Amino acid sequence: MESSIVFTISRLSLSPSSKPQALPFQPWKHRTPPPQPPTRVHCHKMYVPGHGASPEKTAAKHLHHFFNFVAVKIVAAQLQSYNPEAYEELMEFVERHPLNDGDKFCADLMRESSRHQKLALRIMEVRSAYCKEDFEWDNLKKVASKMMDESNTRLLRNYIMETSCLDKVK
Repeated sequence: MESSIVFTISRLSLSPSSKPQALPFQPWKHRTPPPQPPTRVHCHKMYVPGHGASPEKTAAKHLHHFFNFVAVKIVAAQLQSYNPEAYEELMEFVERHPLNDGDKFCADLMRESSRHQKLALRIMEVRSAYCKEDFEWDNLKKVASKMMDESNTRLLRNYIMETSCLDKVK
């Protein structure tokens, strides 16, 4: 039993060496910890890497512009029945200015003339009311989910039909 434990003494140095040994750390210098990767909040939802804006914020921006488009259509339909002259002015403005940026569209409409300013205020009022009171948010989620499921099923079915030998056998 006594001979089973062997120490290698040749590695240990008991005599002082000519070079001073460096300490494992230098206490007079402040050490900074190594940089850590950004921490993510662990939750039950997917992490979506992006370029600054969340997917929800991006979708909200697109909905904002869509609500402006809907409001222009609603106001135009109202004007067509009771104020054909204002309807024509709005339609001429729509032909000259794109509806893809709702805020820019309303800002440009307000600066066109005092009559156009009233149309812009009406459009802003309608888009706000439509968003808060008339848009069916629950239905949006249901329809979007259904469309996604149907699209995935169709794409997978088409892929299987293209790559399987079922189609070639017939």
